[in-house]
Amino acid sequence: MPVDEDEALRLEAEESPGPSDLESALANDTLADVVTQPPLILEGATSLADAIGKMRDERRACVLVVEAGKLAGVFTERDILMKVAATSMDLERTRLDEVMTREPVTLPADSSVAYALNLMVLEGFRHIPMVDEDEHPVAVVSMRNLIEYLGSFYSRDLLTIAPHPRLSRFKNRDGA
Repeated sequence: MPVDEDEALRLEAEESPGPSDLESALANDTLADVVTQPPLILEGATSLADAIGKMRDERRACVLVVEAGKLAGVFTERDILMKVAATSMDLERTRLDEVMTREPVTLPADSSVAYALNLMVLEGFRHIPMVDEDEHPVAVVSMRNLIEYLGSFYSRDLLTIAPHPRLSRFKNRDGA
């Protein structure tokens, strides 16, 4: 049964979003459309041991650090690796505000996906805190959030890619 040209074009557009769909999403969708989970927020006086434990328990790569309810800094897995690991630091006595990154770059929740992606790529950020007009933290956007969001435009294409025959299935995220 032959398919008419209009129907073929419609089916093709459904299966492979064109540049206009992706460009429109990048320019018009906001970070509020991308971020799905509330941030992990801790006070600066929290011990490193407690902060790292909460990060592990909640499977988070980033903590937003507040002082008087306002964003004061950010503490990430990268900070653990670069500032804490292989040191003689006492995790119980060292406060989060002693090792956090102070005054991080922030974005409002209504920033475009394209702007956030560009900023993250150019600056090498993996996480950017999102704040309201009073500098209260409201969320964190991660590179992973953006990749998953943009990947959703190509989910059918990505799901039909054959796996590499020599790769074994990963049982967990550790080591990835």
